[in-house]
Formats: sequence, C-alpha cells, structure tokens
Amino acid sequence: MDSAEVKEIKASYESHFGRKIAFLGVVTVLLVVLAVFSLGIGAVNFSFLETSRALVGGGSQMARTIIWNIRAPRVLTAILVGSGLAVAGAALQSLLRNPLASPYTLGISHAAAFGAAFSLVVLGAGSSGGGESGVILTNPYITALSAFSWSLLAVMVIVLLGKYKNASPVTLILTGIALGSLFTAGYTVMQYFADQTQLSSIVFWTFGDVGRTNWIQLTVIAAAVVPISLYFIYRSWSFRAMSSGDETARSLGVNPSRLRLTGTLLSGFVTALMVSFVGVIGFVGLVVPHIVRRCIGGEERYLVPSSCLVGSLLLLGSDSAARTVAAPIVLPVGILTSFLGVPLFIYLVIRGKGYW
Repeated sequence: MDSAEVKEIKASYESHFGRKIAFLGVVTVLLVVLAVFSLGIGAVNFSFLETSRALVGGGSQMARTIIWNIRAPRVLTAILVGSGLAVAGAALQSLLRNPLASPYTLGISHAAAFGAAFSLVVLGAGSSGGGESGVILTNPYITALSAFSWSLLAVMVIVLLGKYKNASPVTLILTGIALGSLFTAGYTVMQYFADQTQLSSIVFWTFGDVGRTNWIQLTVIAAAVVPISLYFIYRSWSFRAMSSGDETARSLGVNPSRLRLTGTLLSGFVTALMVSFVGVIGFVGLVVPHIVRRCIGGEERYLVPSSCLVGSLLLLGSDSAARTVAAPIVLPVGILTSFLGVPLFIYLVIRGKGYW
C-alpha cells in the first residue's frame, strides 16, 4: 500500500469521523437554543435575551420566578425523559438486534399504565376538580409507585426469562409484546370498573405530560437517567461487538448474555421510573435511534450519545409545540409524540431498508 492510498484512507476516515462529531455538535447547539426558547414561551412570553438574563440571575423578579420555579423543571424533565427513553431504545435495539425493540414495544409502558389505573381505581389515588386540567391526583406518589412497581414486574419477567430459559432476543421481544397485550387488557378492566371520577383521572395520567414534575421528582429522574446513560455510552463498544453475533462478541471478550440481561434491566428500570412520573410517552425510544442511523449510521459509539441528544431535542421540541399550537390550551406531549412518531416511523421503514 503506497503513501497515496494511505492518505486517501486517512482522509476518508477523518471525513467519516468529522461528520459524526459535527452532528453531535449541531444537535447540542440546537438543544441549548431550544431550551432557552422553551423557557421563554407560555402564558407570559419572554424574549430570548430576557430569558438568558433570568437564567444567570439578572432581569426582572417576575421573569426569574416564572422561569426557575415553573418552566425550568418542565424543560429539564423533557430533556431528561427524552434522553432516557431514546438511549433505552437504542440500547435495546442493539442488545436484542431488533429494530422494533423499545421500552414501549416491550410492554413496559403498558405495565405502567396498568399500575397507574390500579392505584386510581383500587387505591383511590385520584379525584376530579380544580387545577388547569380539571383533575387532581390526591396521592401522586402512590400512583407513581404503583406504575413503577408494575413496570418493574414486566421487566423482571423478561429478564428472568432470558436468564433462566436462555431465551433468544426474538423470544424476549415476543414476550414483551405479549405482556403489553396482557397489561392493556388489565388496564381496560380497570377502566370498566372505574367510576366517572376515577376514569377521568386514569385518562389524565395516561396522556403523558412532562409538566407534572417538581424539583424533587426531577432530581430522582436525573439520578437514574444520567448514570445509566453514561453506562450505555461506556459499553457502546460492547454493543458494537454484539451486532456481529454472540460468537463474535465472545471472541472479543464480551459476555453477550450478561450484557443483554444487564442492559435490558437498566433500560426497563429507567423507563419505569420516568413513566411513573410523567405518564406514557410513546415512540420516542423507538423512532429516535432510527433517525440517528439515517443521519450518521449505526455505529454504536456515536449512535448511543447521539440518541441521548436527539431524544432530548425531539421531546423538548414536541413539548414546546404542545404548549403553543393550541395556546392557551396546553396539550399533553404524549399525544403529540404519537402523532409525530407514527408517520415518521412509517417513513423510516419505507426508506430505511439499507441500514437495519
């Protein structure tokens, strides 16, 4: 191989690497700009400059109060939940080698919806009246704990099946789909036996809304999303090894069974925690990894961190649109992500045969 060929290969690699780094940089800048913009919109609008001043302790007292006490938790929740759902989806798709794998398709979100309905009907955690939504969860932490517990139960069923029955990735996906159907049936039963007040509370919770959290709940979400996302980024090389098959992964020193179980458990745990606080938000974990693959390819070293950023950008943008498209009515962001996710995923299926 002569020097000209070496230079050509080096230039091609640098261009390939540079495009991915540029993508990460552009998405990061867009996310920061969108976050500042989102902090400024609402019943009282602030300019980009006023919002920036309030963030550093300047500007009017009203601007600082509204931005820090009301809007900042919502914006940060959208960023964290979008990142957590997207990285969980990217990890599951890589670990299970299935483009349809996501927290939603594995039944985790359905289990959370059933858990919330169970707390509202059986444990009496909801009532109607008051507030902008007309519904108040009298015991929101009971609802969150119930949703989290049932979601974690669904995760444990999938994990135990994989551990003790040595189930294949396809079997795990099918098990998740079956669990989703089971919990959907249970959710329907809860609706059937609910009275009008309980039914309105169930519908309110399952919409999915990042505006429900406070600083304490946001801290709990961050304590789970940040370290688990960092773990997936750290193990992205192992995900890459598994993409060539379990035998190849073992030859490279990766234990595919252990990594698959650990990754599924962590993905399920972080999803269960987020859904228990904000409700069901579909399609983010499914669609975002495919968007990233269309932009920069499927190499996990870049796919995982890029999914974190694009997931945050997508959910924050959806929430910003949900607050403005029908103002002064604030739409639940879960509705908007479903409307956006379905046609986008169909488009990716039609155009994406070459990259999955």
